[in-house]
Amino acid sequence: MSLAASIAFVCSALVQDSRPAATATPPAPPIEELRAAGAVAGLAFSAAELELMRAGAGEQLASIEALRKFPLANSDRPALRWRPELGTTRERSATFATLPRIEALSRERPANLDELAFWSIRELAALVRDRKVTCVELAEWSLARLERRDPQLHAVVTLLRERALERARLRDAELAKGIYRGYLHGIPYGAKDLLAVAGAPTTWGSRLYADQRFDADAAVIERLDEAGAVLVAKLSLGELAMGDQWFGGTTRNPWKLEQGSSGSSAGSASAVAAGCVPFAIGSETLGSIVSPSTRCGCSSIRPSFDLVDTRGAMALSWSMDKLGPLCRSVEDAALVLQAIAPTRRGDVDRIWSGAAAQLDRVRIGYPAKAFEQSKRDQPVLDDLKKLGVELVPVELPDYPVWDMMVILSAEAACSFDEVTRDGRDEQMVDQSKDGWPNLFRIARLIPATDYIRADRMRAKLARDVDELFHGARIEAIVHPSFGPLLGIGNLTGHPTVVAPNGFSEDGTPHSISFTGQMYEDARLLEIARNWQLSTEHHKRHPKY
Repeated sequence: MSLAASIAFVCSALVQDSRPAATATPPAPPIEELRAAGAVAGLAFSAAELELMRAGAGEQLASIEALRKFPLANSDRPALRWRPELGTTRERSATFATLPRIEALSRERPANLDELAFWSIRELAALVRDRKVTCVELAEWSLARLERRDPQLHAVVTLLRERALERARLRDAELAKGIYRGYLHGIPYGAKDLLAVAGAPTTWGSRLYADQRFDADAAVIERLDEAGAVLVAKLSLGELAMGDQWFGGTTRNPWKLEQGSSGSSAGSASAVAAGCVPFAIGSETLGSIVSPSTRCGCSSIRPSFDLVDTRGAMALSWSMDKLGPLCRSVEDAALVLQAIAPTRRGDVDRIWSGAAAQLDRVRIGYPAKAFEQSKRDQPVLDDLKKLGVELVPVELPDYPVWDMMVILSAEAACSFDEVTRDGRDEQMVDQSKDGWPNLFRIARLIPATDYIRADRMRAKLARDVDELFHGARIEAIVHPSFGPLLGIGNLTGHPTVVAPNGFSEDGTPHSISFTGQMYEDARLLEIARNWQLSTEHHKRHPKY
């Protein structure tokens, strides 16, 4: 007997000995079903091959049915996880470098607290630190503004009045004892309603989960509590993290109320843009921070994959989900990210002043073809040149990026497998061909081998992107927000900052994006902030 035959014999015997005794032989599927399944997978089998497959296919289908009966929660992650460091041979630290300190401010309390609606986090922090406004006053002001504006915006799922005021009183008590936690001490904020808050409804934007509650806070909520921030509301998301439609209606764009806010971080973008909260936490799997930030004029960051802990957040795609802050300036986004991301000692002696730092000789890449097709984004290149940036034309790796989104489709369908199987998908809001119910069904046709193939391509893509940065000696790439890098960056996990760069004829904002090297989120924020301080776009606010 050959070595290969011996191994096959031994393995077969071991498998047979370890299997529980079968009560009955599983029925073999008809040959026509196997032929059709092969066609879906792009394979054609001969009649002999099909006949040979039948018995084994029946056993495999029985095994799959047994797997489906095993109880799993949405929070149970797969053992296989995307590791962005696979995209480089260079040693990286998966921690967030401490940002340079920002110079202190001094501000006077306005006569009317509603004037605080568009103040920066630094400005609000100065009032709190100097005890010119109490944390309770800030929380009450934010809660009142949300109540007043939400009938138009449809951005709030649950107001957390009792929790917010309790935490605000604790923060005031700490200040009375000389305890100041930093810039976020007493600052109100909102959280996308896919983040667990102990005892509060966490609906995931769907009536299917309208009564769902968890016993513990999401990790990002815990970190913000530690930083002193005060959560005032759970904010809307498109159902199961797609779009801006949820069971409470369509979340609106404060700049144009007849228009949706985009999504899926719909309420986060809408509430921040409307001046109801200084910042909000959102999530992105494929555009869910970038798109509503663009529509509503927010300055936000989609951090490096796995930089911000996603425990306690709804899982859509375990290998692509990311949490990040939506804000009104890049500086604010930096302050929030520093609170929610792991930190290590960094270059803390540098101080961010109120003016833009020099970007002389900083090398930033740009995809020339993309800018040729997006005329309204070209002035950003002129802005950067005036700041001393050395612009480097780059060619992005050529991959079938949108075809590779079978990764997202398969993982999302798996995340909500039971919704498809028990028929509850019929109760979901969007029943169009592009809605989750239909996409979940289509995803059942993705062969496991092709899902794995796409994941192998993703690792190669990440290596190619890493080589692009280092080969061209660039620190960031500036690009249209909805160009190829939106898909590439979400697959590889590279961080992206999005910020307004102008307004359309109807008065609504549009945006530009900066993508940085993996885990170089701090440097990316610094570059984007320095560009933003040379503009006025983020200082305009909606009036309604």
